[in-house]
Amino acid sequence: MPQIPVKIHELTVGQLSARSGAAVSALHFYEAKGLISSRRTTGNQRRYQRDTLRRVAFIRAAQRVGIPLATIRDALSELPEERTPTREDWAHLSEAWRAELDQRITQLGRLRDHLTDCIGCGCLSLENCVLSNPDDVFGERRTGSRLMKEGRDGA
Repeated sequence: MPQIPVKIHELTVGQLSARSGAAVSALHFYEAKGLISSRRTTGNQRRYQRDTLRRVAFIRAAQRVGIPLATIRDALSELPEERTPTREDWAHLSEAWRAELDQRITQLGRLRDHLTDCIGCGCLSLENCVLSNPDDVFGERRTGSRLMKEGRDGA
């Protein structure tokens, strides 16, 4: 991993990519989505503040546990003056995200446990379809082999 001298306060996109492990295209995507920012040189090259490394690490860690980019962006935008997240920020945000992650883990566990019960027919109204139609909630509202949006058929 290339070392960046301490006296350098700005990084090129290549340096940021090498240090963070994120592809240049990912960094451009993060910037387009408002997760990180850069300034442009007179030659129109991107320059990132050194603390962008921590922001990228924060983004990648949150993504690894399944947090959507929109949620990450909202969390970062709530920081005062859009500063770089600290350890305390991560602790606070990760605690807030814990319930959502626990719910997803429970749902994925249920899907895994019942995967062999699914015959893949797509009817969505089988009484025993615990994957797509737990407790046959759709069968109580309508019949047929398709799951239709509420209100489309007058129901």
